[in-house]
Amino acid sequence: MSQTIRFLGAAQTVTGSRHLLTLNGKRVLVDCGLFQGARELRERNWQPFMVDPASIDAVVLTHAHTDHIGYLPKLVVEGFRGPVYCTIGTLGLAKISLPDSGRLQEEDARRANKHGYSRHRPALPLYTERDAFAALKLLKPLHYHEFHDLPGKATFRYIPAGHILGSAYAEIYFENGERILMSGDLGRYDTPIIRDPEVVEFAEYLVLESTYGDRLHPHEDVLDILEHTFRDAVERGGAVLVPSFAIGRTQELLYAMHQLQDQGRMPRLPIFIDSPMATSTTELYARTSEDHDSDMKLEIKEGHDPLHPAGVRFVRDANESKALNSQQGPMVIISGSGMANGGRITHHLKHRLGDPKTTVLFTGYQAEGTLGRELLEGSESVTIHGQDVPVRAHLAKISALSAHADYGEILRWLANFKEAPRRTFLVHGEIEAQEALRQRIVDGFGWDVAIPTWGEEATL
Repeated sequence: MSQTIRFLGAAQTVTGSRHLLTLNGKRVLVDCGLFQGARELRERNWQPFMVDPASIDAVVLTHAHTDHIGYLPKLVVEGFRGPVYCTIGTLGLAKISLPDSGRLQEEDARRANKHGYSRHRPALPLYTERDAFAALKLLKPLHYHEFHDLPGKATFRYIPAGHILGSAYAEIYFENGERILMSGDLGRYDTPIIRDPEVVEFAEYLVLESTYGDRLHPHEDVLDILEHTFRDAVERGGAVLVPSFAIGRTQELLYAMHQLQDQGRMPRLPIFIDSPMATSTTELYARTSEDHDSDMKLEIKEGHDPLHPAGVRFVRDANESKALNSQQGPMVIISGSGMANGGRITHHLKHRLGDPKTTVLFTGYQAEGTLGRELLEGSESVTIHGQDVPVRAHLAKISALSAHADYGEILRWLANFKEAPRRTFLVHGEIEAQEALRQRIVDGFGWDVAIPTWGEEATL
C-alpha cells in the first residue's frame, strides 16, 4: 500500500490547480485547471503534461472555475479516457464554461492570426469547442456526502465548500481508512445565495488553498459602494464597466442590485449582463436548490426572483454586444472576464477607457500579469488587442465580494479540526500569501505545514 501526491499546478501561484494522487499504483488527478495570468504561466498550458494523460485513471473536480477545470478538454485530447467526478452544480457549470472556453480560444487564435500579434504562425487554440463537448461526456455527477469508489482501493465524497455553486472539498479515503482532504477553493461565511463552508473535524492530510493567506477582506458595505458608484454614473452620464466572473460574482452583483431596489436605493438605469455564459449561469444558480442557503430558499418560496433586478437585460448575441459601444450612458455593463484578460469586457474597455465619464468597477482578485492588475496599479495606457488605449476612466474596487476566504476565515475553518493533520500542504496562493498563512497556522495551531513547489511529490 502506498500513496503519494504530486503538485502539477497551483504551486506557489493562484492558478492551474492540478494535484496528482497515486494510490496503490493508480493515478487520480484532483482538479485539472488552466494556467492563467502572466505569459510564463500561460505557457505551461502548452507544455507536455508532467505525466502521460492516458495513464491517469480518474479525475476529481472540486468546482467549475477555469483554473480548476479549464485544462480538462486538453487532457482528453492528449489521451485521458477515465471518469471525471463532480457535483451536480459543477456539472451544470462545466456544461456552460468549457464550451465557452473552447470558443474563446478559437476566437483569440483567429484574432491573433488576423492582426499578426501572435508569436506562433499560425496561432492555434489550446483546444476547441468540439474538444470541450467531448470532455463533458466523461463527467459523472455526485450529490454532496455521497460516497463513491475511486481507483486504487480508495473512496471519496464531496462536502460543501461555499465558494461557488457546486464547490466542494474532496474527502478522499485511502485503503487503510486514512484520508486526505482537498479543499479546492475555500468559500466565505454569510455570503448570499449559496451555503456556507461546512465544518470538517478530521483529516490525516490537508491540501489547503491560500489565495488570501496574507490579508483580511475589508469590512465594506457592498450595497453602499454600489449605490454610490451608480449614482455617480448617473451624474456623469457615463457607463459603469464591471469586469466580472460569469460564475458566482455576477450572480452576487445581481442579488445586491435586487436588494438595493427593494430598499429604494438604486437609481433607474439599464443593466446589461453582456455574457452568454453569465446568462446561462444565472439561470442555473436560480434552479440548483441543493446549493441554496436559507435566505435564497426563502426568497424563492415567497415568489421573488432575487437574481433578476428591474432593468436587467441579458445579452447573448455578439452584434447586440457590439451595439452597446454606441449606446450613451448612464448604464451598467457587467461582462467577463473577471480579470479583464479576455472576453467581451476587453472590447468595452478598449472603447471606453479613454472616456473620463466611464467608471471601471473591479469586484475581485486581479492576478499578476492580467489587464485588471495593470489598470489597478495605475497604468496611464494599456494594450488591448495589440492597440494602445489611454486610461482616463475612474477606477473603483470592491474587495468584500471575494469568493475566497481571507486568513481570518481560513483560521476560523481550521479551528474546527479536533486533531492536527499530520501534514498540511498550502497551494493556490502566491508565495508571500503562503508564507504568511503558514506562519499563522504554525503559531496558532502548531501544525506541520509545507509549501510545495511545482512538480514536487510527497509521500502520504
